[in-house]
Amino acid sequence: MADRLVADLRSDTVTRPTAGMREAMATAAVGDDVFGDDPTVNALEQHVATLFGHEAALFAPSGTMANQIALQLVVPPGGELLAGADAHVLTYELGATAALGGISSRTWSPDGTDLDVDRIAAMIRPAGFPSLPTSAIAVEQTHNLGGGTVAPLSALRDLRAVADANGLALHCDGARIWHAHVADGVPLAEYGELFDTLSVCLSKGLGAPVGSVIVGNRERIARARVIRKRMGGGMRQVGILAAAGRYALDHHVQRLAEDHDRACRLAEALAPFGVVDPERVRTNLVVLDLSKTSLDAPALAAEAARRDVLIAAMLPTKARLVTHLDLGDAAVDRAIEVLSELLAG
Repeated sequence: MADRLVADLRSDTVTRPTAGMREAMATAAVGDDVFGDDPTVNALEQHVATLFGHEAALFAPSGTMANQIALQLVVPPGGELLAGADAHVLTYELGATAALGGISSRTWSPDGTDLDVDRIAAMIRPAGFPSLPTSAIAVEQTHNLGGGTVAPLSALRDLRAVADANGLALHCDGARIWHAHVADGVPLAEYGELFDTLSVCLSKGLGAPVGSVIVGNRERIARARVIRKRMGGGMRQVGILAAAGRYALDHHVQRLAEDHDRACRLAEALAPFGVVDPERVRTNLVVLDLSKTSLDAPALAAEAARRDVLIAAMLPTKARLVTHLDLGDAAVDRAIEVLSELLAG
């Protein structure tokens, strides 16, 4: 009997290491990274720093840890961070900015990557203001709840100018910045020069099993190493995992275009049901807006799962589909068939 086809579109974190990646992990040279002598980790960190045009980088076990370390580098305890109301660093990291960093936050209304730079600038509170002054601004590239949308380079440059004019730091949650790089052709170093700190993920679209990298200048990354240890992120022979990340960077970046194409195909097939605008789908995320249907996201996800199509219920009326390394054309076809039937009622 043929294996049952399960179309898993919950996230691009569900991938499994490829044969080549497993070989790279098995043969990786390792040391003790807490002592700074794991050669594979050191090489990965320098490679990522160079890609983004920065001086240094630090390997971390998760994107949440990488983001929260980076934010602690640019916002002191009791300082203020500005971010979108639907930003991952505030919405899906379980209050870590406040709980771990002692960071206060204010948000602009959800708009994905449609950044209103003038509105953000108007929110900034200067030092000496009767209330808490702003320390940093965080943006997300690509944007998760925004449906994988890409912040335009022009808007990011304008935001950089605002940050400079007000003496603020600018952080990029770049979990899927590789997708933005492939979709728009913007060099990674061009993104890098706009941000004081970046967090970039290896275990989402690139298919590594674990890991994110914090990017910044030498002084900040030296401080990041201390914060990582304090947060329980000091690792030993972690070159085994770093080797997977380096393999992903060498082999899985340009193929992201295939995921983008499959996401577009999903969006175009489901557009007639009024739940998605295909013109907004730029990368590997398709967010279905169910507010004008008789279904809610948990109900749609549960019924789809019974038919071997797995999707994520992100909000009561928003479901997310994510294309990735392990999702082929047959799985996309199955997802279109099942979801079309369910949306048609």
